[in-house]
Amino acid sequence: MRKRYLITFSVVLLILILDQVVKIWVKTNFTHDDPSVPLIGEWFRLNYVENQGMAFGTQLGGGMWGKLLLSLFRVGAIIAIVIYILRQIKLKEVKLEFLIVAGLVLAGAAGNLFDSMFYDFMFKDYFDPCLSYNQVEGSGIWAECSYYGYTENVEVRHRGFLFGNVVDMFQFYAVWPSWVPWLGGSQVFPAIWNIADAAISVGVIMVLFRQKVYFPKK
Repeated sequence: MRKRYLITFSVVLLILILDQVVKIWVKTNFTHDDPSVPLIGEWFRLNYVENQGMAFGTQLGGGMWGKLLLSLFRVGAIIAIVIYILRQIKLKEVKLEFLIVAGLVLAGAAGNLFDSMFYDFMFKDYFDPCLSYNQVEGSGIWAECSYYGYTENVEVRHRGFLFGNVVDMFQFYAVWPSWVPWLGGSQVFPAIWNIADAAISVGVIMVLFRQKVYFPKK
């Protein structure tokens, strides 16, 4: 049982560290004005953005309450997943592979929550009110923004614990062939994502494809 604990939570820790190292490196070395950087040819690129939502920019409503609800949802989900994993580890019939897959989902959720919890404190000097992902209409918080010598007041998002943006950076640039109905010429997967998003996606996909192995009928 000790080995299962060690392997499962080592995977969680590894994904968390890797996710945060990449995010901090990107946030401190790139700006939103930088062009996307090829990583593998032209089809896989680094394109730094931030979002106020969860995986792939999904949001639960807008404004302060939507962001707070999303962060609290993440907290609740993480607590539930930890309890679930701890219970599953004690069951001898549960496969180690499933525990690792559950650990991927936990690490992904925790990685994005870390951004929301601490990045507004860690990167106070990086806040730019002129960026669209820092602006929220109706927030009631105004800041001065300068566009090439022209100054205006804009409404910006709330900042602080649980209100930070999530850093994203990876994007596929594959395009549907022109002959594909309705989709021709558009990007196959336009979302920009991070390692935490990828961990969640891999975990969910593995559960869908391997559910008969993970949950065999008695």
